Amino acid sequence: MNSHAPADLNSPNKIRLFSVLLAAFLGWMFDGMEMGLFPLIARPALLQMQQAHGLTLSDSFVAQWMGYATAAFLLGAAGGGVVFGWLGDKIGRVRAMAASILVYSVFTGLIYFAREPWHLCASRFVAALGMGGEWSLGIALVMEIWPEKHRPLMAGIIGAAANVGFALIAVIAIFFKVTIDSWRWVALIGAAPALLTFVVRLFIPESEKWQAAVKASPTKIKPLQEILGPKLLKTTLIATALSSVALIGTWGSVQWLPLWADKLAGVADPTAKGWTGMSAGIGAVFGCLLGAYIGRFISRRMAYFLLCLGSLISCAILFRGIHAYGPLFLVMTFMVGALTAAFYGWLPLYLPELFPTRVRATGQGLSFNAGRILAAMGALQMSSLMQSFDGSYAKAGAIITLVYVAGLGLIWLAPETKGKVLPE
Repeated sequence: MNSHAPADLNSPNKIRLFSVLLAAFLGWMFDGMEMGLFPLIARPALLQMQQAHGLTLSDSFVAQWMGYATAAFLLGAAGGGVVFGWLGDKIGRVRAMAASILVYSVFTGLIYFAREPWHLCASRFVAALGMGGEWSLGIALVMEIWPEKHRPLMAGIIGAAANVGFALIAVIAIFFKVTIDSWRWVALIGAAPALLTFVVRLFIPESEKWQAAVKASPTKIKPLQEILGPKLLKTTLIATALSSVALIGTWGSVQWLPLWADKLAGVADPTAKGWTGMSAGIGAVFGCLLGAYIGRFISRRMAYFLLCLGSLISCAILFRGIHAYGPLFLVMTFMVGALTAAFYGWLPLYLPELFPTRVRATGQGLSFNAGRILAAMGALQMSSLMQSFDGSYAKAGAIITLVYVAGLGLIWLAPETKGKVLPE
């Protein structure tokens, strides 16, 4: 029997297991709050900056800078996934995760002081370094400590955590009207997760599997060199491509739904973006649990295929068939949120199964967050399409979400890992 295998839930170590899960859940939940916060404040913030410079208020200006800020976030997250993933393989999951949480919380809070659109982009870029790192580290820690039979459930819970954060920040937007005059106070909420870093450092145990891997080859681990080497390069590229489909769909269009709702509802209903964010967030919580749960019953590849198909159909209905804010808009936002976010329950289940322990944080961090680079291009393309379509979020979103067609074919190039133990 492997002495480094995770303990079963019936053992005295269950407190340890749940403390690790709670830390990873909270880290990714606050990460989701940070990500959900910006779409809520972006339009009023950019309109205020236009106003301060004496410019005519325009959604084309908002779309342009929203595209830049989203691209900056995604590029930062890609870099953070590599940097903090590498750090996690070198100094440990726990210490690196604490540092990543501190970075993203402090720099999200600094948005309060932004006076120019580029200030928003710069803050988002640095904050994203921490967010990209936290994802890979939290998942590596949980998957290495929890027993194999619980991995699908763990993947769903971690995937859902960010969307719980999305929903929570949306609730705040419903009861606290995010306007040109009040958006800065909402940005300050982003600094709250900094307190979590102390809890992580003091109470969360390190991964025994990682410690064993380090002892086995203390001077030989070269994470980047290995995942880009001949044995793992194909795996890394496939993982990046699969992640990219999900990320382009989310960041190229779905993340823009609160802005679209805000435009459709107008000044008469400033809570529209909050209700939209909450509908998408609650849907995404269910979707993440579903994405991981179906992985227990069908193959990893078929699960991904079905998620692409469902996302493609639901996005087509929303962007091509709905033209006004109202109950039907919110119902379809829930459906789109559920299906497009289900990938984030599937990816935490699948990606750790592709890489050995000694390079797992780097491997899944690079592949997932390299996908954000392509997603950044999607966000910029969304901005360009909106300007071409006279500020139409619907027409631009309908085109960007065709990316799910690519996923229908890509998944059959990936290895099937259902029923296999995590590679050592």
